[in-house]
Amino acid sequence: MQAAELREKLLDAALNHVAFDGWSEATFQAALADSGLEPGLARALFPRGGLDLALAYHQRGDRQMMRQLAAEDLSALRFRDRIARAVMLRLSLAEREAVQRGTTLLALPQNAAQGSKALWGTADAIWCALGDTSEDVNWYTKRATLSAVYGATVLYWLGDDSPDHQATRDFLDRRIEGVMQFEKTKAKLAQNPLGKALIAGPLKFLGRIRAPALPKDLPGRETPAEGPDQGSQPG
Repeated sequence: MQAAELREKLLDAALNHVAFDGWSEATFQAALADSGLEPGLARALFPRGGLDLALAYHQRGDRQMMRQLAAEDLSALRFRDRIARAVMLRLSLAEREAVQRGTTLLALPQNAAQGSKALWGTADAIWCALGDTSEDVNWYTKRATLSAVYGATVLYWLGDDSPDHQATRDFLDRRIEGVMQFEKTKAKLAQNPLGKALIAGPLKFLGRIRAPALPKDLPGRETPAEGPDQGSQPG
């Protein structure tokens, strides 16, 4: 059995205990006993025990979302609606108790950096699945903005008991609308002579920023969904 399969086996076993013990060492040990994996191998796969299990669960959801989005035809949707679809799909693939426990764990000061990285990873997965090809500063701003939107939506979703999570959908629409209004304001500023003068310096600097270039064929790297060129600002 390959390492990826062993990781999935241990993660599946852990999910049976997360509701009771969270993403903890107790859950790791219980999953180890249930899965029958050799302790040394399990520790090599998840060196930090419960924390690595929580992150693996989050990453599994990202991969599942990318695969499902790749199989959908979103061409008839406005781009903002594609983003909303991706976010709601990502939430539908998660178990609320597991996310609640993970959110609590990753909110701890010593784990905050890992939590931020996980959010960024989800935002990146969504943009890649939707065909983003930006290579300049927009690569960063798109992911930073979506990370904030997704993080806020997750927190709202955790307390939402409305039918079919309609309240969460409405909350997400409002967050996306807020982003769109901000982008419209930026566009108006850029068209104003005074605005152009004010932002000329920052734009010159930002124009030098490029997206990180990573090999597309790294082992284990998820292949982004094919899609139209979305390097321009979504609408």
